[in-house]
Amino acid sequence: MLLSGGLDSATALAIARSQGFACYALSVDYGQRHAAELQGAARVARSAGVVEHRTMRVDLAGIGGSALTDPRIAVPEAPTRGIPVTYVPARNTLMLALALGWAEVLDARDIFLGVNVLDSSGYPDCRPEFIAAFAALAAVATKAGVEGAPARIHTPLIEWTKAQIISEGTRLGVDYAQTVSCYQADGEGRACGRCDACRLRRAGFAAAGIADPTRYQPV
Repeated sequence: MLLSGGLDSATALAIARSQGFACYALSVDYGQRHAAELQGAARVARSAGVVEHRTMRVDLAGIGGSALTDPRIAVPEAPTRGIPVTYVPARNTLMLALALGWAEVLDARDIFLGVNVLDSSGYPDCRPEFIAAFAALAAVATKAGVEGAPARIHTPLIEWTKAQIISEGTRLGVDYAQTVSCYQADGEGRACGRCDACRLRRAGFAAAGIADPTRYQPV
C-alpha cells in the first residue's frame, strides 16, 4: 500500500483492509516541502494496524521542477489552467516502482494506491491509462511477472468524487484528523486552507455532509 499520509491513501488502505488483505505500507520521502504528510502516514499506519510501515527516500528535490519540491516555486492559491506546478515529475512512476520491488520481495501480488482522476489537480500519473501502462510494465519487468504471477495494481478510488471517498472512509472508520493533504502544511501539520488540495478536501467534506476535522493555520 502506497501511503502518503493524505486523505485518499488512508481511505484506500481502509478499503484494502476491509477486503481482507494483510497490509504493508510504504511511504516515500521524496524531498517534499510538505513533509508533515509523512508524520500523518505514520499515524495512519499505526491506527490501521499494518503489518509493517516503511519510509524510503528518493531525491526528487534534486530534479526540481515542482512547487512541492522547490521552495523557489510558489504553491498556487487560486485555480489554474492545465497541469499545475504542484505536479511532481515522475513521482507516481518512481513510487510504484519502489512498491513493485518490495512487493516482489514480500511475494505479494497486490499493490494499492489512492490515485483519483475526478477530484484531482489533473496530474497525468493519476489517470487510468497510466495505471494500465504500469501494470503492463510490471508484467514484463519482474521475475514474478515473467513467471506468470504479475502484481495487480488496485486503484479503488480512481473514479470517485472526493465526497464519495470521504463517505466510504468514514463508514470504514478512517480518522481523517490524522491525515494531511495540504501542499504547504506547517510544522504542526496544520493546513493552509488555500491550496488546491485544501480546496478539494474542504469541498469534499461539505458535499458529503460530514464535519471537516482538518486543523487549519490561523488566518
